[in-house]
Formats: sequence, structure tokens, C-alpha cells
Amino acid sequence: MSRILILSWEYPPIVEGGLARHVRKLSEALVAQGHEIHVLTRGDETMPAEEAMNGVMVHRVREPSRPRDLGEFVTWIEHMNADMLAAGVELGDHVTFDVVHGHDWLVAVAGDHLANRFRCPLVVTIHATEYGRHQGWVDKHPQSYIHGVERWITNRAERVVTCSHYMQGHVADIYGLDEDRVTVIPNGIDPLDLQPVDDLETLRGNFAATDEQLVILVGRLVYEKGFQLALEALPGIVERVGKVRFLVAGSGTHEEQLKEQARELGLMEHGTFLGWIGDDVLHSLYRIADLCVVPSLYEPFGLVALEAMASGCPCIVADTGGLREVVPEGEKVGLRFNGGDSEHLGVMIERMLTDTELRERLVVEASEHVLSFEWADVARQTAGVYADVIALRPGSTRRG
Repeated sequence: MSRILILSWEYPPIVEGGLARHVRKLSEALVAQGHEIHVLTRGDETMPAEEAMNGVMVHRVREPSRPRDLGEFVTWIEHMNADMLAAGVELGDHVTFDVVHGHDWLVAVAGDHLANRFRCPLVVTIHATEYGRHQGWVDKHPQSYIHGVERWITNRAERVVTCSHYMQGHVADIYGLDEDRVTVIPNGIDPLDLQPVDDLETLRGNFAATDEQLVILVGRLVYEKGFQLALEALPGIVERVGKVRFLVAGSGTHEEQLKEQARELGLMEHGTFLGWIGDDVLHSLYRIADLCVVPSLYEPFGLVALEAMASGCPCIVADTGGLREVVPEGEKVGLRFNGGDSEHLGVMIERMLTDTELRERLVVEASEHVLSFEWADVARQTAGVYADVIALRPGSTRRG
């Protein structure tokens, strides 16, 4: 079994997004399969510098809260990497690692230096790209800087991991990699993690009457998530279907623009912007909603769709990116609409809300489909990547 150092800029209790949850579940599943896992991450003065969490050894560097300004954020990330590197060097004086595994560009510099120092392979998981987040507009700082770091670290790593076949091709194309150096390992989901609040009936009553249907949009409120498409489609749905409420759960840089769009479309009396919410409320929303819409323009995987399906909520997703793999073609587990086409999205929403038999069939099929995304399988595939790069390292000039 292997001894692995995993680098991540976030790890519970610090949760900025899905990355923290991914690294935690992966780490714990690897431990359950007999591997020794150390996670190097950041923390504040309230968190122990070192602690064992469900078998994972977590090592934290002290970092203040991240700045909101993106220009300052890049400088802050550089400082974080310097602190992680120092902590990793000290850790390496006591522990011998077989592989260093970094998650995204945020820990690239520390991961590179530590893998070199430990004379062990570097594996990098790319969860999303700056190129994809900005539809290819990466010619200005700080996007150009982030894109450059991503290109450098993916070409430097012995193996790159992506969460979907879409991302495999995307990463290989924009960074000039051979696809055989990029391994696809889907994200996992544990339905037992999706614990709702106790009183779902009261929660639903806060957002919709018993005779109204509730449509939810969940995620970061950024342009690439495509929520503007769903808002554009909703006035027609309200007019044709009637008694429809919408709920937007999340926060982000596009939040005020989306609220202004909703006001201009006359939608504010038909729905609610919840802002950021905790996991218990988030997981509850799937259970009280009649439909979850995932209208992303760019989506490496599509965890929201997977969580909704695991919670018994029917889904409509954009026919784009990794969503195609989470919701396969054929109307078996969910519906897909033409990505970027709000008119087609409106047609599919109307169809879903007016066809009870369709919704019930999709929910049943989806409940079986989500079982194929197990964390134990994710861990086994990841351990296979570790074994491959370890075996190729001694005396080998071939990369991944």
C-alpha cells in the first residue's frame, strides 16, 4: 500500500466549494483501502495544526481568510504555496512519500517542489480550467497567469486526472497533452451524506404553496453556470404552466446581475434568491423541489445533477461538458436541452412539470444510476494511477 501526500487549498472544516468535499471523501476512501494519506491544506487559528480525521492525517498551514479581490488572491495563493512548501519539507523529514497528489493550480508550485524534493511522482487533478471558466478569454491578468500555471503543471506532472471524458479531451487540447497521460476518474457521491433538515414540509412552505411546483437552481452564481438561461426561460413557464415558483441557492460574482435580470423579467414575485446556504438546507432543497435545472455553459462534471438524482429530484441539464456523462442520452435518468438555448430549455421544463408519469419514471431510474458513482471505486481507480506512476518512475524516461 502507498503513502500519499495530497495538497488541497481547502479541506473541511474550510469548505469554499466542491473541492474540499471531493478531497475529503477520496482521502477517507483511500484510507479505508489501506493507504496512508496525509493532506496538506490551510487553516486558521481555531483549527489544530495537525489532527487525524477519519484516519486521514491533516496538516494545516495558518492562513488568513482569502481576499475577495482576484488580483490580491493570486498573490495570496503564492504566499500559501510558500507556506505549504515549508510545512511539506518539514513533514518530509519524518515521513517518506510515494506520490504527491495536487488538486488544481492553487497548489501547483508547492506540489512541484515537494515532488522534486521527495524524488517521487507528481499526480495532478484538474477539476476545472481557467480557459473553460472564461470561455477561452485568458489573455489578460490574472486569467493569463492562472492559465499559464495550469499549462505548466499539467505538462510537468507524471499523470493528470480529470473527472470526465469531456475534460480529458479539453485538458489535452488546451494544454498540448497526449490523451494517454490524462486519466478519467469520475467524481463520487455518497447518498448517505445528503442529510436533510427534519421538517421538510415547513421548509417547502417557506418557498411554495402546496398547489405550486418548485424549480430549483443550485450552485455558484457565475456566468458559466448558465443561470441566466433558466431565468430567461421562466416567464414563459409561469405564463403557460401557472403556479410555478423558482428558488436560486448560491452566491457568486454574477449574483447581482441575475437579480437584476429577474427584476426586469418580472420574476421576483415568483421566486427567491437564497444566497449561500449550508449543506443541511442544500440537501433539503433537492427533496422539496419538483425539478432541478442545471443549465451550465461550461461544466466539467455536474455534481449538482448527481446530488439531485440521489435525492429523488428529477433533473434537466444542459447537453454540454461532463453533464452528458452524468445524465446520459436517451431520457433514462433525466432530460437534456441544447446548451445555451433558453427557448429549448423552456420546452423541456414545461414538459417535465406537466408530465407526472415522466418525472416518476426518471426518478426511479436515476436512483439506480447514481449508485455507479461510488467513492470506493473512485479510490480504487486513483490508487491504480498511483501504482502506475510509482512503477514507471525508477529508471524510466516515459511520462505517464
